[in-house]
Amino acid sequence: MGWLMFTPRFQWQRVFHKQRLFFLPAAEMATDASWLSPAEREQLMMELKATGWVELEERDALYKELHFKTFNQAFGFMSRVALQAEKMNHHPEWFNVYNKVQITLTTHDCGGLSKKDIRLAKFIDKVALTM
Repeated sequence: MGWLMFTPRFQWQRVFHKQRLFFLPAAEMATDASWLSPAEREQLMMELKATGWVELEERDALYKELHFKTFNQAFGFMSRVALQAEKMNHHPEWFNVYNKVQITLTTHDCGGLSKKDIRLAKFIDKVALTM
């Protein structure tokens, strides 16, 4: 029974995601890896869709395809994004052939889109404009 004294007590927060109810510790909800609220999601997705991002139907993720003039530009772009992704500890799923880069963003920790994905998508857009 002594171990019960050291069991942390959580405040639980109800979270609806993809029409399912989850109970998560409130502390976990404060991180960048938490789901977006419906209001946040609607506003942020409108901004990202304007720059070419699309929501995938088969999973809770963002997708964008970028085209560059050369392989060197595509690889340079990927290198800059890789450095930022490493700083954020949030790595994209991506595929590259010659001058084309396909990127999928999702947060595996929460099983869907999070603030981390939005931050990385905005960084990707910013870098793509400079290439």
